[in-house]
Amino acid sequence: MPIVIDIDVMLARRKMSVGALADKVGITPANLAVLKNGRAKAVRFTTLEALCEALECQPGDLLRWEPGE
Repeated sequence: MPIVIDIDVMLARRKMSVGALADKVGITPANLAVLKNGRAKAVRFTTLEALCEALECQPGDLLRWEPGE
């Protein structure tokens, strides 16, 4: 998929665990893992907003586009 989710990068920068982020955002760790591993087909703006608030970042810090093959 050409859209890459960089949640791992922000988690490392913030020294936060997946479980702690899931709690702050209000989603299950399993759903966060689906998003984090690039298996999600969509993300709600409310979830993206909650991720940005919890990680103190901008949407562009979490999402980036890579050209396909």
